[in-house]
Amino acid sequence: MSPKRNQTLGEFIIENQDSFQYSSGELSKLINAIRLAAKVVNHEVSKAGLIDILGGVGETNIQGEDQQKLDLFANDKFIQTLKNREIVCGIASEEEDSFISINSNDDNHQNKYVVLIDPLDGSSNIDVNVSVGTIFSIYRRVTPIGTPVTMEDFLQPGHKQVAAGYVVYGTSTMLVYTTGDGVNGFTLNPALGTFYLSHPNMKFPENGRIYSVNEGNYVHFHQGVKDYIKYCQMEEDDRPYTSRYIGSLVSDFHRNMIKGGIYMYPKSSVSESGKLRLLYECNPMAFLAEQANGIAIGGKNRIMDIQPTELHQRVPFFCGSRNMVEKLQEFLNKYH
Repeated sequence: MSPKRNQTLGEFIIENQDSFQYSSGELSKLINAIRLAAKVVNHEVSKAGLIDILGGVGETNIQGEDQQKLDLFANDKFIQTLKNREIVCGIASEEEDSFISINSNDDNHQNKYVVLIDPLDGSSNIDVNVSVGTIFSIYRRVTPIGTPVTMEDFLQPGHKQVAAGYVVYGTSTMLVYTTGDGVNGFTLNPALGTFYLSHPNMKFPENGRIYSVNEGNYVHFHQGVKDYIKYCQMEEDDRPYTSRYIGSLVSDFHRNMIKGGIYMYPKSSVSESGKLRLLYECNPMAFLAEQANGIAIGGKNRIMDIQPTELHQRVPFFCGSRNMVEKLQEFLNKYH
């Protein structure tokens, strides 16, 4: 069914429930929980300069990164909201050391879904009023219903995702998600507290003119990536491309999907596994990219074909407009 602008998110889910291969009621509960938590986090982000929620807490997370106050606030709100719904049997968060097992109300582990979440992507940008976001990924559990979840339920390759999306807290707040039937974006009307369909059938343009990479790390990149960056900078055909890098994956991805571009966070001589987390960032963004006519790779392989081995596993990540990623692939293929 063709999406209609100005539908509410709830109306959209109901009208398009046939496109979801599992129970539409379960999906509705899950998306509604994420929507509610996103509105609470958005409220705090929007007044971050007015209350004592800026800055770090003096602790690091499992990845060794400094935790911001808003990281912990967002983490608590999403976990609390998801726990209160009779649908999630487990949650894994970038801010938690391990996964959280959640029992159903009847105490017999009947819930079917696990959620993996980056509660506040790009939180180091909060202090300077730059857009940040939330990334989420949803899987059906693989262990038997009626038993507690195990690590196996979370270490699933990306092609097993049943839904994924992100929330971007910017000049306007948007929730963008897919259930494997295209990508749609909903903008929050703050006066009513309601998300409305504003960006139906989102697609990456086949070609783009933006490349997004932290060029401060250029000297540490492998040669294939260096060669592609130089290609982007050449005065030839429709080049040089424009360099745009925010440092918040959600913001960079969102801009590139709308305008056309490629996002790159490669491995390097100082970070052989890359920086981005496969389960919390790369898989959900790869699902969205492929559903929006884009491509997402980790080098020579498709991101969503990687079999995870660790909850906080890092991988190189390249995604964006189809022709740009394919050209990058040519440069990467020249080297082992």
